[in-house]
Amino acid sequence: MNLQRRFLLILFGPIVFVIVSFLLSGIFSSAAAQAVGVMAWMIVWWITRPVNITVTAILPVAMNAVLNLVPMETVTAQYASDSVILIFGSGLITMPWSNIGLDRRIALKTLSMVGPSMKSQIIVWLLASVLLSTVLPNVAVCALFSTIAVSMLNAAGHSDIPNSAAAVPILMAVGWGVTLGGAGSPLGGAMNLVAISFMEDYTGHEFIYIDWVVRILPYFIIAVAVLLIGMLLMPSKVKHLEGTKAFFEKEYQALGPMKRDEKICAALFLVALAGVFLRHLYDHFLPGLAPAYIFLIIGFLTFFITAADKGHMLTWEQAQKDTMWGMMILFAGGMALGSLLNGTGASERVAELVSGMSLDGGLMTIIILVVFTRILSELTNGTTAAAIMVPIVFSFTAEMNLNPVPYWFITTMAFNGEYLLPISVRAIPVAHGLNANRMLKAGIPMTLINMVIVIVTGWTLMKFWPAFSTFSYL
Repeated sequence: MNLQRRFLLILFGPIVFVIVSFLLSGIFSSAAAQAVGVMAWMIVWWITRPVNITVTAILPVAMNAVLNLVPMETVTAQYASDSVILIFGSGLITMPWSNIGLDRRIALKTLSMVGPSMKSQIIVWLLASVLLSTVLPNVAVCALFSTIAVSMLNAAGHSDIPNSAAAVPILMAVGWGVTLGGAGSPLGGAMNLVAISFMEDYTGHEFIYIDWVVRILPYFIIAVAVLLIGMLLMPSKVKHLEGTKAFFEKEYQALGPMKRDEKICAALFLVALAGVFLRHLYDHFLPGLAPAYIFLIIGFLTFFITAADKGHMLTWEQAQKDTMWGMMILFAGGMALGSLLNGTGASERVAELVSGMSLDGGLMTIIILVVFTRILSELTNGTTAAAIMVPIVFSFTAEMNLNPVPYWFITTMAFNGEYLLPISVRAIPVAHGLNANRMLKAGIPMTLINMVIVIVTGWTLMKFWPAFSTFSYL
């Protein structure tokens, strides 16, 4: 991007803020109009990217300091929330994996089941990406799998990745798989933690993670199956990739037997997962041991474990270098934006406008909710969509005297699936050579199909499965 274009795009953000704030001043209060203006400014910069998306995430603090829209502590608190701590703690647990080879072992063992046919390739790459991204950061899974995919393609004689017909479905399976896999559990991505934070504020109760898994599972199975079928039906010039199974087996054998350090790291991770998903069994006598602090404590222990080479399993220097600070700030920025929208009454005003559309909470309400959420998610990222839409869900359901729980779940379905633009985690396979135009062209029908699945499945579950509309602790 040349300097002149970058300057114009930087300037475009505050111009949009001024225009939106002025145009909405007769519909919203002055503070609420300015909060919506800040949201528009952030969306413009997130889409056009004259600066890094993480830089944009600091905007709520800066603008609130200037405009004094809400008490500053409600904004800054989002940058050290429980959800940010959970992201940090989960990073500490998995950080040593790259040093000891555990991440590569897990990936290669999973992929060693792949066969030479392209259909087999799509099945294994997609399902592996989906399943691992339910419990691991989708950014980490996408980066690891994209790297291994390129190595495999090179070994199979497809070294020109941007022009390789074989690379397109494989890298798309990785990019699409990790975004959809995020729906499988609350640990699937920062966007889920945003939604949970708002739910905990609404209920005043700690969210039990197993409630998510059970209620999302029917949609999750259907959505993954449909995506897999859609990818298998995509035409491909390459029918076979000979030698790929041998490549994975050779790479896996080169790792040797599982080592002491790998066993320790795997055990720590499994303990953390068990603690999170079995939280309902002990939350009454350990009320403070929420998932964020389970991950933080176990991640904290890695600094004290001596590795086989007599060094530390994890050092602070490595933690500083490898922690995904940008993801944490981006996540917090979305939450801070939500604080501005809620604190100024902007979300409530949107809810009043929505309630004036003669919606009754039925199918048309769900359609509008899913479409707006997905547009935001595709143009920016799931975290942003969650931060903007979840407060609106709570506001309009309160305005219409509806139970917010099913609409909250449907919203989480909508922002856990991105197929179109090379932004968010989808930028990773594109950076490894996937043609962005091919992804966009193939992603349009996938997006439309997935939206229909979200709408139909969400409406069906809401109507015919009472558990979908409540939690075990309510």
